[in-house]
Amino acid sequence: MATLMSRRHELETHLERAVRLQSPVLRLPSELLSSIFVMGVFELGDEDPVMVSTLMLVCRYWSEVALNTPILWTKISVSPHDTREKTRRKLERSKSCPLDISINFEPRMEYTTSVTEHVISAMELIRPALWRTKSFRLSVPNRLQAHAALLHCQEDAPLLEILSIHIHHSMQDDTYSSPLLPLFKGHTPRLKSCSLTSFNFGWDHRLISNLRVLKLAGYFNAFTPTASTLLRVLHECPNLEELVLRNISSVDSDTCRSDDFAPPPLSKLIQLRRLTRISFYYSGVGLTRQIMAHIAFPNLESLEMCYLENVTPVLQLLCSQASTRLPLLYLRIESCLFNEMKFVNFLRRVPSLVSLELIDIDDTLSSFLKGLSSSQPWICPRLEALSVNGCTAFDWDSLRSLVESRLSVIPPAYPPHLSPLPISCVAPVRFRSQAQPRIHQPSFAPIRLRAIDVTRCSQISKEMVQWLRMYVADVKCEPAKGVWG
Repeated sequence: MATLMSRRHELETHLERAVRLQSPVLRLPSELLSSIFVMGVFELGDEDPVMVSTLMLVCRYWSEVALNTPILWTKISVSPHDTREKTRRKLERSKSCPLDISINFEPRMEYTTSVTEHVISAMELIRPALWRTKSFRLSVPNRLQAHAALLHCQEDAPLLEILSIHIHHSMQDDTYSSPLLPLFKGHTPRLKSCSLTSFNFGWDHRLISNLRVLKLAGYFNAFTPTASTLLRVLHECPNLEELVLRNISSVDSDTCRSDDFAPPPLSKLIQLRRLTRISFYYSGVGLTRQIMAHIAFPNLESLEMCYLENVTPVLQLLCSQASTRLPLLYLRIESCLFNEMKFVNFLRRVPSLVSLELIDIDDTLSSFLKGLSSSQPWICPRLEALSVNGCTAFDWDSLRSLVESRLSVIPPAYPPHLSPLPISCVAPVRFRSQAQPRIHQPSFAPIRLRAIDVTRCSQISKEMVQWLRMYVADVKCEPAKGVWG
């Protein structure tokens, strides 16, 4: 009887296994399942990525497929929460696939004593795999840890495309300020993106040549690059697409602010035909003016100028570029001074502008907003988003006139005896199409504003915000404070 019961149990187990094998998921070929794993881990973004460890817990078959998919183990992270054994396992399982290496230690007090030991230990494991590293990111508190890690980067990196070195304590002056030997022996033929923060590399052109993206930040005092140094760097990057200068003290600002400053002739400009984004953030108006005066950017789409004092000279250089070609789409000016009339003249030359952000501007903006409301001719007819965050100098009437001027259904070229209809007379869309034939607006008619930001504008009341929300889809303002503030 016991033998029969045992036999029955074996048959039931075998039957259950056979039924499970009929599931379409379990009948997928290992190659197809491996591709699905890769898409789930790498191609779904950072919103809800599928963890490899979770996939391995589903069943033994999935675990074997994940272990035999080297690309799933190519992201190597070194931090206080990652062990040396975890790094070693990923290096072994990734086999010969290109690696994405990230070493990240935030400047927290509980990490300062062991950061150097962790970094050196990790780099000893990573160094034999530098030849297949695709991206290398290093973020440490000070230059001591950076030098300890980069002393192990003396091997060729033929596959390296992205390099990022971030030193948090940028104002620190120590004995580790001298440049290292050429990183990766100066052999990085595929390097396209370079982001350096407070890292002194002697401005070796072998490290920052032929780049697509260049980001420099955190250079002060004696480590600040001169305008001529940066121009030489730009000359070595004719295919540059993005340039970011952040927190750089301008050592030659006095000479650049002189009235006798003369831009070079067009024949001597550095041609950056692929440059689409420029960002200057506390980089000194003198240094900024020197760079903008020596480069040509006929395809620039995004420009940011923040904390640069008086940017009127830069606006004049932009006007010169706009006289030929400047397809600017996004412009942000924060905590700067400028001549309002020259700013309006510049905007007349960039009809392609879609988004304009003016943050913490102390100059009066009422005449500027009235200029955007004028149809002789229209300024920035494609403007969709306007931000005046922290601007308290403009009055409500100028902002209301701007919104009203871009709501009219009548073409902007009115006959002398006609005028645009007021807001109260504009019928809703569903009734307007029935009451009168559709009027074709000419191509130069401005489009309706879709977003306005009036945060921290104390002169704008709640009633004014409610009026704006009647005609603008997205209106941002300070949230209403509750009982507890």
